[in-house]
Amino acid sequence: MPLGNVSERRHGAPDLGVSVVILALDKRANIASGLGKSAHHDDAPASNEVGRLWLPLVKRVKQPYLGCWALPGAGLRSDISLEDAAFTALESTTAMHPHYLEQLYTFGGPARSQGGLPMVSIVYWALVGQAEAETLHEANNVQWFATDALPEMAFDHEAIVDYALWRLRNKIEYSSIASRLVGNEFTLAQLRHVYEAVLGKALDPANFRRRMLTSDSLQQTGKYQAEGRHRPAALYRYSADTPIEEIYEGSLAALTSHKVLAANTARQHR
Repeated sequence: MPLGNVSERRHGAPDLGVSVVILALDKRANIASGLGKSAHHDDAPASNEVGRLWLPLVKRVKQPYLGCWALPGAGLRSDISLEDAAFTALESTTAMHPHYLEQLYTFGGPARSQGGLPMVSIVYWALVGQAEAETLHEANNVQWFATDALPEMAFDHEAIVDYALWRLRNKIEYSSIASRLVGNEFTLAQLRHVYEAVLGKALDPANFRRRMLTSDSLQQTGKYQAEGRHRPAALYRYSADTPIEEIYEGSLAALTSHKVLAANTARQHR
């Protein structure tokens, strides 16, 4: 493209696109979900192995960032809604179709330009359970990656992932969003595994149990689930008045001082 055209684009209307962040519990090691043989009694000692969050990425096959990994995404179309555009981008790259997508944030600004081509990305996100995660079939250009071991990523997509994780870590303390990862009914051990994966650290089972049961956010279902040699563990659900949306609404501006985002910004300008 001639330099003059690039200069004109710098001052023109930006391109618009959608990207999608899909977060799932570690499907390769059920320790994260607390399901099946890996489930523990509610008061069992915390495991040294903490579950991890994973997300699917797509390898770019053209410049810029040829060979780097990126969030699933696509350009916008005038004949479908933003949400449908996000679903279409996700299905065309990963074959996944989660039950819901929620708009996370809109990322824009001159610093996101590559070759003088401004881009505004409307980012959606979703948390998926194991059944939905299994719909993705890995290939050479579509793979799962742990959020704490990301490969070299295109554009500012690593900063977008960091922002999604930051939002989730705030959101899990004030809402019932954890149920999207563990299901509508769960033992306290299963819920604790979700918290550990999201927060990235082991939690004391007794303290976690006491905190959750005194928070008035959970209610017993009257059901029990057998877990190995331990006595059956009570199944809980979130109370009807526990919001799914966060009470604390984080903004990108509040995150700009976060060390991870600052590090990503510094790398982009090297």
